[in-house]
Parts: sequence; structure tokens; C-alpha cells
Amino acid sequence: MHRFANPTRFVALVRAVQPWAAGIALVTLAAGLWFSLIASPADYQQGETVRIMYVHVPAAWMAMFCYSSMAGASAVTLVWRHAVAHVVARATAPIGASFTFLALATGSLWGKPMWGTWWVWDARLTSVLILLFLYLGYMAIENAFDDRARGSRAAAILAIVGAVNVPIIKFSVDWWNTLHQPASVVRLDGPAIHPSMLTPLVLMAVGYTALYLWILALRVRADINMSKVRALTLRGA
Repeated sequence: MHRFANPTRFVALVRAVQPWAAGIALVTLAAGLWFSLIASPADYQQGETVRIMYVHVPAAWMAMFCYSSMAGASAVTLVWRHAVAHVVARATAPIGASFTFLALATGSLWGKPMWGTWWVWDARLTSVLILLFLYLGYMAIENAFDDRARGSRAAAILAIVGAVNVPIIKFSVDWWNTLHQPASVVRLDGPAIHPSMLTPLVLMAVGYTALYLWILALRVRADINMSKVRALTLRGA
């Protein structure tokens, strides 16, 4: 892990990963959308509105995955003073916030015909909304200090403390009464969903993950390059 604390070495790794992530994202998202909109059947109860699931569910998965990645990178920042870990956490925050907003927006669109309302304050929806606020709070705190080191440290602490919300989101449907259905894909006894619907879900999840890595690579490279520009500017001054 410490090998990649060197920004130049880390950028070389990112540059190698970036085209692969871009290619996988484009292929799997195109295939996922084709299966979602054309090949998969309509649900016998929900009709065509079930197709919102193929955007909503993977977005919710990615909202939690991105936050877990951000919290993990923040922990590495605080414990090992890894030079690039905070760059990864900082680059992940807006991507995760975008996935969280997408999950909330599509969830409202899906909830209206199914539940008769755009929003209910149940455990799953409320905890995902808190997740969005955690992302926004991270970005606000990270930029709230004149001293970048203090801002990075405060944001990292918030990310680590807020990680307790991720298992709450995951198990909220089991711990409390909620309108949300229980887990139907990630289960100990196997997925409780037909392969014709599981296939586009998996494709979209892989596509979203590759898209995250692609955008993360772009943001990390831009952040490191900006840091080099600032250092050269200060040296010149």
C-alpha cells in the first residue's frame, strides 16, 4: 500500500486502469440498459414501472460502496498519513453524492405508483437521506478551513464516524418496519429474483462500479496535477 503513497507512481497506476474502466463501463451500461428496457419482462404487479429498479437499486448499492471506500481511505489517511488516500476520499465524495441523489430521485419515482406517495419517513429512506447529508457535509468541511491539513483531518473524522450509517441502511429493512421490501439479491440462501431481472441488475451494478472507477481516475489525476501546479507556483513565488 505504501508504494502508492508516491503520487507519481499512483498516477501511473490510475492511468493504466482508466481506459479499462471506461471500456467496461460503456459496454456493461449499454448491455444493462438493453436488458433493462427491452429484454427483461414487465412485472406482473408493477408493470413497466419495475424498470426503474434497474437504475435505482444499483445506484443505492453504489451510494453505500462509495461511502465505504471514502471512509476506508479516510482511515488510511489518519492512521498511516498516506499521501494519496485523502485525494481518493476527496475525489470519491461528489461521485458518491451523485449516486445517492440518483437513488433517492429514482426511489421517489418508483415509490409514487407503488406506495401512492413520493416520500415516507421510513428507516431505509431516512438513512439514505442522511447518507447524502454526510457526503455534502464531508465536502463542506473539507473546504471550510484555510489550512488544508486541518480540513482534510476534520473531513476524514466525519467520514469514519458516518460509516456507522452504512450497516444501518443495509439492515434497516430487517430491524424496523418499513415499506421497503427485504433484500432479494444479496441473501445467504441465494437471490430471490428471476434471472431475467437479475441479469440487468448485475450488468448495471458492474457498469456503475466501472463508471465510478473511471470518474475517480479522472478526478484523482486532476487533483494531483493541481497540487503539483500549486507547489510549482509557491516555489516560483
